[in-house]
Amino acid sequence: MSLLNILLHPDPRLRTRAAVVSAFDATLATLAEDMLQTMYAAPGIGLAATQVNVHKQVIVIDVSENNDNPLVLVNPKLELLGAKVSGDEGCLSVPGVYERVDRSERVNVRAQDLTGAPFELSADELLAVCLQHECDHLQGKLFIDYLSSLKRNRINKKLRQLATERD
Repeated sequence: MSLLNILLHPDPRLRTRAAVVSAFDATLATLAEDMLQTMYAAPGIGLAATQVNVHKQVIVIDVSENNDNPLVLVNPKLELLGAKVSGDEGCLSVPGVYERVDRSERVNVRAQDLTGAPFELSADELLAVCLQHECDHLQGKLFIDYLSSLKRNRINKKLRQLATERD
């Protein structure tokens, strides 16, 4: 197991669309385990492979209080259900930024596990929001894309400035 580097906005690699996973092998299992360890260490409740510069459709999530209920979803497909609800979101790739985002209150997701076996999951509340957030990453989309241009520009300016200071 190893901790992976999380890409930080405005890194353009975060805008890459992830490819469908076709090889369900030891490399995929290692990626998922490394992603879980990276997410827990960050700490966070979700992480998409895109965020660690692996452009494959893999997400890991654990919204449990004790970090003891990890989910690994390969090639997830969402069905958005219910009304829109507004809630605060943050992102490991957009550190220190929390903003209100409208998301569907419920989702159904079809995905595959690490062996390639298909499964379905219905979710609401925090898990539904997390699934939508992480699936967006696989499409090259960040939660700040849902904000007004004024808020987005303010955040982009702040994060570009932080990126310059890191270099």
